[in-house]
Parts: sequence; C-alpha cells; structure tokens
Amino acid sequence: MAYISQRGAFWRAEVRRRGYKPVYRTFDSKLTAQQWARRIESEMDASVYVDRTEGERTTLSEGLDRYLREVVPTKTSPDQEKSRVLRWKQHPLAYRMMASLRGADFARYRDERRAAGKAENTIRLELQLINHLYEMARKEWGMEGLMNPLKNIRKPSGSKARERRLQSGEYEAIRAYLIGSGNPYGAAAFDLAIETSLRQGKLFALRWEWIDLDARLVRIPSIFRQAGNKGVPAILPLSRRACNVLAQLQARDGRIEGRVLDTTANAVVCLWKRATRALKIHNLRWHDLRHEATSRLFEKGLNPMEVASITGHKSMQMLARYTHLKPEAILAKLD
Repeated sequence: MAYISQRGAFWRAEVRRRGYKPVYRTFDSKLTAQQWARRIESEMDASVYVDRTEGERTTLSEGLDRYLREVVPTKTSPDQEKSRVLRWKQHPLAYRMMASLRGADFARYRDERRAAGKAENTIRLELQLINHLYEMARKEWGMEGLMNPLKNIRKPSGSKARERRLQSGEYEAIRAYLIGSGNPYGAAAFDLAIETSLRQGKLFALRWEWIDLDARLVRIPSIFRQAGNKGVPAILPLSRRACNVLAQLQARDGRIEGRVLDTTANAVVCLWKRATRALKIHNLRWHDLRHEATSRLFEKGLNPMEVASITGHKSMQMLARYTHLKPEAILAKLD
C-alpha cells in the first residue's frame, strides 16, 4: 500500500509491499508522488519491479570513482583509462544521477566532441568507458534496474584503416633529423620500430635481460604479453639490422640490464612529430611504422604465418589490414 505525506514544501511517497523492501521517494507535487507510487505498485503486482534506488542516489562522478578503484587497475592500459575517467569527472554530466542520464545526453556529448575536432576513435573509447561503467553497475553493483543509456545512441565507427607507408627518401630524411636531435634514442627507436614491428608501448618496455644478440632472439616474459591482436610473441626473432642497432646501443650505454630505450615514448614521439613537421612530411604517424614493418616482412618473402609469428596478429583479417605491398615488390616476382 502507498502512503503519501507532505513534508514542508515537498511530498513523500512510501510504498510497502510484502516481499519487497520499502521504497521511498520525495516529489515536488502530490500528483507526481501518487503517479510514481501507482507505477511502483503495478510493477510489484506484476512481479517485474526492480529496485532503482541505488542508481537514483548515485551520481555519475561517484560511479566513476568506484570504476577507477575496482575496474581500471584490471585494464591492460590503466593509465589511459584513468585519464579518460578524470576527463569525464570534469564534465557537467558527472554531477547528474546515473538513473537520470539518457541516451540524448551522451549523443550531445558525442556531437560536442566531434565539433571540437576530436578523433572518432577517441570519442568511441570515451563512450565505451561509460558503457562499461553502466554494465558493471547493473551486473555487479546491485543496480539491476538501471538502464544503460549508451544502448540508445549511435556509436562512432572508430579509427579508419590506414595505408600510409614511408615514401622514397622519407626514411633517410627522418633518420638524419633524429640523429641530429638532442635525444640519443630517437633514431634507434625509429629503426627498431621498423625492424621489430613492435607497438609503441612494447617497444619502449624492451629490457636488455630479454635480449640474446648471439641467438638474435627476444624472449618476452608472459606478464608483458597479452591475448588478442594486441599481443606479442613469446619469442621475437631479430633481423640483422635490429641486432646491429641493439649492439650499437649496448656498446654506447655499456648496460646489460634495464630498459633498452632509456627515454620515454612521449619524448620520442614528440621529437618524431617535430621531425615530420620540419621536413614537411604529411599524414605520417608513429603507428604507421608498424604497417611499414609488416609490409616489409612480406616483401622479404615471409609467408603469412611467419609474419604473424613476428607481429603478434592472431587473425589473418587484422594482418591484412596492416599489409600494404608496394606494386614494385610484386612486379619483381611476376614473369
């Protein structure tokens, strides 16, 4: 049975029904309190009532705080996810109750980010975080009645497939610029990215303890590997060019342990961006070097399985996305 009572300028509705926890809510008018009470009672009568109290009392900011504590540490890239959480906490939507947010709110956020010139994949990852937050709240945090507003909007498509490779003269020009810079690891990182096909994060995490130059192998511990197409092989074979670069680094630094590239990824990538701007090389990103590396492996004559064993791709579809063979290389094999 529902009880409606006035509390000062507000009206308090209370629904008590056997088998359910008492439900309370305060409204601005008696009519809205009665309407809410009737809806709750009808749901209880039909045995479809789900308690929404937790979602109605939890702000998006509070939900993000819990997500930061419990979920982010389990991510493969916790620092990136943490930065997205902190960005969301500064947005006006963070002050709203989770149950009050609708798909239209996040559709407006999507459009605002697009208007600000943000990449589609950046927006997709930001919205995916909120989607995961709502699913965690519904499935594990006792908010079963909470609707996920991200289910009701069109998501950004994500990043477009890229086909950019180094053009004639670009490798030499970039390498000369990096050698002349103040960072002694810039040119080495550039060469190793092409010769190993490692992603930025894994390249700058390489340690001397993993490398056997005599055997031309890198043995990567399991804790530094991950499943899926972002994984790396347990044993990475090295080209002679990669071994020469590593041998020169070892001779110069005199180290046999610790990180191979004793600098940050950000320092080298910022240097890389300055180089491409200064040399007027357009539409070339650091990650394009992985496309370059994969394509070069095929052009050397390796078969798809051999290439995948180096690049770490688990599907032929993704391997094909990173492969852009030059017509000249194909023509040389034709009669």
